[in-house]
Amino acid sequence: MHVREMISAHPDVKGRISEALIGCIEACYDCAQTCTACADACLAEADVIELRQCIRLDLDCADICAMTGALASRRSGSNHEVLRAAIELCALACRQCAIECEKHAQHHEHCRICAEECRRCEQACNSALRSVH
Repeated sequence: MHVREMISAHPDVKGRISEALIGCIEACYDCAQTCTACADACLAEADVIELRQCIRLDLDCADICAMTGALASRRSGSNHEVLRAAIELCALACRQCAIECEKHAQHHEHCRICAEECRRCEQACNSALRSVH
């Protein structure tokens, strides 16, 4: 990813880069892709009916992660309250998705991978919250 390069090149940044926020952006986009892939893999499983909630949470988490990554990438102006709320929501969505995927991780490798990625993104979001004022 080129998150650091793009944010560094933004005229309004002027060298003020938050490593925690960059980590959050990268984690959000990684998690969005992982959750989308997990939902698709769940749909291909023979026991798809048992994975309905997992699919729903995967898709919700993917959308929220993508939205949070986009909001956090915008450097023109500021809207710290909305950004903080988005990051908090993203951490919550990731936590809920991880809990659900962990229920299926023993039988579905894609759920194990997704749960790990969601936990990583949740941690990145929590770290970024300390840097958004």
